[in-house]
Amino acid sequence: MTDPKNRPFLINKDVDGNVRLTVRTIRHNSQGYPLITALLQEELFKTAAAARAFAQEHFSARPGEYAAK
Repeated sequence: MTDPKNRPFLINKDVDGNVRLTVRTIRHNSQGYPLITALLQEELFKTAAAARAFAQEHFSARPGEYAAK
């Protein structure tokens, strides 16, 4: 399981009630400071389970790599 602070997939609801998936990439610079790049996916999902299935299919996500907001 990944560290809870570094979960690369964020699942949250937008103002319209759709579930959205954000893919985060975390790198560290030479001083060890984390550099986070977040890319919101264009797809809209009805449920968090559908967003998880999309992440598993397209990004090879594993259980425990999701954060919810």
